Amino acid sequence: MSRYSRILRETKETRIELELDIDNPGNIEIKTPVPFFNHMLNTLLFFMRSSGKIIAEDKQNYDDHHVIEDTAITLGLAVKEALGNKDGIKRFSSNIIPMDEALVMIAIDISSRGSSYVDLKLKREQIGGFSTENVSHFFGSLAQNAGITLHLMQIKGENDHHIIEASFKALGISLYEATRIVYSGTNSTKGIL
Repeated sequence: MSRYSRILRETKETRIELELDIDNPGNIEIKTPVPFFNHMLNTLLFFMRSSGKIIAEDKQNYDDHHVIEDTAITLGLAVKEALGNKDGIKRFSSNIIPMDEALVMIAIDISSRGSSYVDLKLKREQIGGFSTENVSHFFGSLAQNAGITLHLMQIKGENDHHIIEASFKALGISLYEATRIVYSGTNSTKGIL
């Protein structure tokens, strides 16, 4: 059985069309008005070993904030929906991921208690239309809406592109690992996630 979600989220600010298939790596289609964000979303889905489509439209074109936030919200909701009752999932994952001189550490818990703790020391104002202040906001919005506790910390790094890309790779790898079905029941002493 494939764990799949399709969500259309439309507000006065954005329109996000998203499909996610957690169990079938394959085609990835990304289209947002933010070039570097496109690259990061493609990276995230690739390392999740998922197929998917994310088409995001910014109706007001003020800046990148709304489209990044609303994409993160929609992706978080899609992950949550695709996982269903979460029976059998590994639940936890932690990794240290390099990209050249950059090194980041991540730990996630698919606990239904969405929160994020992000500590990245980014220096540039933006990269390819992606405001660096929205990087941690993306991770926070996704975690909150997916019901994931997420810790992400920069250990070292000078190049903001490398730090951000290592962070998206780390999340993708950790989501892949944490969503694997490895148990016959629920991985919680409460009996429910």
